[in-house]
Amino acid sequence: MRYIIIGAGAIGAAIGGRLAEAGLDGVLVARGAHAEALRADGLRLTTAAGTRVHRLPVATGPAELGELRPDDVLVLTVKTQDAIAALDAWGDAEVAGGGTAAQRLPLLCAQNGVESERLALRRFARVYGVCVWLPATFLEPGAVSALCAPLTGILHLGKAAGGSDGRIRAVAADLEKAGFGAPVVEDVMRWKYAKLLGNLGNAIQATTGPEADPAKAALLLRAVREGKAAYEAAGISYASDAEQSAARDGKVDQPPGVRGGSSWQSLARGTGSVEADYLNGEICLLGRLHGVPTPVNDVLRHAANIFAREGLPPGAMSVADLTALADEAAARA
Repeated sequence: MRYIIIGAGAIGAAIGGRLAEAGLDGVLVARGAHAEALRADGLRLTTAAGTRVHRLPVATGPAELGELRPDDVLVLTVKTQDAIAALDAWGDAEVAGGGTAAQRLPLLCAQNGVESERLALRRFARVYGVCVWLPATFLEPGAVSALCAPLTGILHLGKAAGGSDGRIRAVAADLEKAGFGAPVVEDVMRWKYAKLLGNLGNAIQATTGPEADPAKAALLLRAVREGKAAYEAAGISYASDAEQSAARDGKVDQPPGVRGGSSWQSLARGTGSVEADYLNGEICLLGRLHGVPTPVNDVLRHAANIFAREGLPPGAMSVADLTALADEAAARA
């Protein structure tokens, strides 16, 4: 199989680089200065074992690859706000022997949130969810670090609509060869909904900084409580804290040090957008559909989007000010 990593940022490049280290075939899809750096100097991937340079094929879109191969696996790792454009571009790509990628090839949604699977299922016949536990950092073109050990990350895999099959088990075997835990589960979206609760703090990190603080933890707890209430009203199940700890503890230990999450990194790179609409915004959507107030998540979503739109530096807001906005919103709810 050849893995086409659509969005070779922190997660995509870590997966693509580790697959390359294991001798597996892959293509990195990137754009702008990052694509130029990958082409010129290769991918500089730092893991717990050190830094290695991987010279993988690089493309900015499907046209540069010509016909896709029948054994290609598409791995979607763009942020959700960029998913529709990527799905449309790659879905129409022709596959050798006839048909399009959307008709014939497997697509793995290795992203935060739960919306990309729904977007993909409208277009692709074979869609798989990936619950990503892979702390990684991407702040400069061509360079990514993923420092967890003994495994680089845990990637729960399964069919987006439920169940599993031989194709995803073969992918899991490749990922395990590349240094990941890759459990195949029958209910992958249950794991992704659980991961989403933790990602509600991405907006707090982005706006107030990644450093630990009791006030930030308290604000996240309020956001998570809203999320759980919305899940209960919507009848959505999610993996328990105990299940998640059992899956990760002792397998993906991070070295000490402060690291910003994906939204913080987006602001640091000045991308102009963050995925808050599909993290905190997912909870807001569920709350509005099922009559559950979600004022804290709406404040976090709104604040993160302002930071991205106006190009504000990550961490420029105090947690006291962000909490005050959440308090005002909660009082009005």
